[in-house]
Amino acid sequence: DITFVDAEKYYDKALNSQASVIIIDQEPPANLNNKPLLIHPKPFDAYNGLIDLFRPFNIPHNTGSEIENIHPTAKLGMNVIIGSNVQIGAETIIYPNVVLYDNVHIGSHCIIHSGSIIGVDAFYYKKEKNNYRKWTSGGRVILHDRVEIGAMCSIAKGVSGDTIIGTGSKLDAQVHIGHGVEIGRNCLIAAQVGIAGKTTIGDNVTIYGQVGIAQNLQ
Repeated sequence: DITFVDAEKYYDKALNSQASVIIIDQEPPANLNNKPLLIHPKPFDAYNGLIDLFRPFNIPHNTGSEIENIHPTAKLGMNVIIGSNVQIGAETIIYPNVVLYDNVHIGSHCIIHSGSIIGVDAFYYKKEKNNYRKWTSGGRVILHDRVEIGAMCSIAKGVSGDTIIGTGSKLDAQVHIGHGVEIGRNCLIAAQVGIAGKTTIGDNVTIYGQVGIAQNLQ
């Protein structure tokens, strides 16, 4: 794994993380774990460059008939748009006008209703003096078996990891799942719920409509 750090107050956190390599803006005062360091004046730019190299931007435009990793028993409606490196399991049903961005993995016996978008970019930016710089999303979305996604939902990919929805969980219409969220098994999430990035929801959780959940909660 690789991470970056460009603020001295986060040096210790990065150096003590599980990352194998760290992009950093200067030699730190101490590197007790002897982590391999890549010194770069703008670690944020270097990190985004790596994502662009290994997960290049593609406009999703393929239909199901052109994709290799779709199980022959899966059923796709009209105008389903599919990006690169998408996998769709057995007996899964995807209704018309669904968009699957790159690197979306869908298990078996799933249902995705019309108008939902899976794998959108994370809403994640670096604040600069007069601007917000987009942090390139290089993660995936993984839907395990028997997941149902209601109409007009949006599920963001992880920034550097995965957004995961566990086996048997069901989302109602107009639910938003932020980047890197992990939802456990057999959860029920009602309409107009929004879950912010990197929050973890356990198994067998019910969340009623119009609930907002902040980021980084467990």
